[in-house]
Amino acid sequence: MTYSTFQYKYEDLDLDLTQIEKVLGYGEGEDRVIVNAVIDGILKEPELFSSIRAEYRIYENIEFVNADKSLNINYINLQTNKLIFGQLKKAESLAIFLCTAGEEIGKRTRKVMAGGDPMTGYIYDMIGSIVVDAAAEKMQSELGKSVLSAGKKITNRYHPGYCGWDVSEQHKIFRLVPDNFCGIRLTDSALMDPVKSLSGIIGIGEKVRFNHHTCRLCDMKDCAYRDLKES
Repeated sequence: MTYSTFQYKYEDLDLDLTQIEKVLGYGEGEDRVIVNAVIDGILKEPELFSSIRAEYRIYENIEFVNADKSLNINYINLQTNKLIFGQLKKAESLAIFLCTAGEEIGKRTRKVMAGGDPMTGYIYDMIGSIVVDAAAEKMQSELGKSVLSAGKKITNRYHPGYCGWDVSEQHKIFRLVPDNFCGIRLTDSALMDPVKSLSGIIGIGEKVRFNHHTCRLCDMKDCAYRDLKES
């Protein structure tokens, strides 16, 4: 079983102000001086992004169950649904991953919200989401490079709670990773702590495909990231 862990700095994530503005909903030409000042101030807080981490574990013992469009990893059955099953079914192995932006960004968001500044709190919250997504993308890129020499490719990454995959399946994901994996704890209601964390699965194999246009596959119409990476 292959296992890799990563520790990132904010600077490693190749994010820029324009990307953050787009997720916040600001288009070109709009007046965003105040918002930019808030973002700039947040990004200069050194302790805010000191615990960005990502880890993955690759499993070879997998089985795809056509009858109900589910998959088994080490005899744990994941009810991913038809859409995700179709994207993963040609995989020869599967990577289970977790990543987090750390707990400080969540603490700061709650503190600012409680202090009566919802706009700044919202910006903190969205930056936390952007950072953890960028960390997952960085980890995924590293995974893709690591299997390339064996003539293999990777799929997109899929998360419980997205594309119709029930969020309660997080409990099964966490059964496949060791305690304190990436420093993330799972609550009884299947929410992760730190809150700015992601879990999921990536397919690996010679015949799998990476889809560069994924928003059309997902049924989350109110996603903040919808179509941004396709524009």
